[in-house]
Amino acid sequence: MFTGIVTDIGTIIELEQQGDLRARIRTGYDTSGIDIGASIASDGVCLTVIALGDDWYDVQISAETVSKTNLGGWKVGSRVNLERALKVGDELGGHIVSGHVDGVAEIVAMAEEGDSTRVTLRAPKDLARFIAPKGSVALNGTSLTVNDVDGCDFGINFIPHTKEVTTWGAAKVGDRVNLEIDTLARYVARLAEVS
Repeated sequence: MFTGIVTDIGTIIELEQQGDLRARIRTGYDTSGIDIGASIASDGVCLTVIALGDDWYDVQISAETVSKTNLGGWKVGSRVNLERALKVGDELGGHIVSGHVDGVAEIVAMAEEGDSTRVTLRAPKDLARFIAPKGSVALNGTSLTVNDVDGCDFGINFIPHTKEVTTWGAAKVGDRVNLEIDTLARYVARLAEVS
């Protein structure tokens, strides 16, 4: 489990297709404190560490994960939002995030509003019903509050701090973004269907 509070920006330094996609990610984390088998959210996708070096770790990404996320677009040099898994007693600063991406949204508009950037995204139709104003979403692993919803489109704002400590400062219209809907919204909708 994660909170959607990004704690490092990693860089893809190697990619290799070996049946599954294998990626080497350079990180600022102290890798001596990471175990083989640990989970690290990489652009919001929970990935398992399979090898470690002084300033990097490797992950193996299944074809299923590549098909359901934007990770197939990773290139050497791509920057990615990273978050280590929660430990008992950690602060829950964002919202509960599983690292199981539901689909890919697209940035369809961006506008500056004061010091913040207003971003409009288009969600896949089957996920749009789970997104509500003032609800939470995780986008590329970042916990964000939804400002408004209009059909499949929803708006969020990035404050300067978020743009500085995540990859969101380089976002542009047309970017494909990993979307994880709020777990609570998913269960409320399921209960409504059953009732």
